[in-house]
Amino acid sequence: MDKETKKGKYIEAVGRRKTSTARVRITEGNKVHFIVNNKDAKEYFKTEDQRRLILDPIAKGIKAGGAKSDIKWSIEVHVSGGGIHSQAEAIRHGLARALVISDGKLRENLKTLGFLKRDSRAKERRKFGLKKARKAPKWSKR
Repeated sequence: MDKETKKGKYIEAVGRRKTSTARVRITEGNKVHFIVNNKDAKEYFKTEDQRRLILDPIAKGIKAGGAKSDIKWSIEVHVSGGGIHSQAEAIRHGLARALVISDGKLRENLKTLGFLKRDSRAKERRKFGLKKARKAPKWSKR
């Protein structure tokens, strides 16, 4: 899965949540970069909760896994669809998958944390004759 670009070798993985899709590329480097849609992650994700969410696989997965934690990753993400929180969860899923490709020892730890599982919950479609997906109009006998 290692691919070559002008910048060097990288590992690519896809993460999904609801209607969001994130293409995550990680490259070993001497500096830590986190770029989302050509913006810095701190600029793209305004709240601290969302920033923590996208860094969870690195913070919790590598630290608890005891793997090569001295490696600094340069992370570039292209994300589309859904809302901002859904995009953050898609990035977490893609980043966890990319880290497993780079180091197989992380798989067990990331799996117990639930970062490798694709959360398939999405909004149910509206059916005709109903007001929402399941909400029916008020029933009247006469």
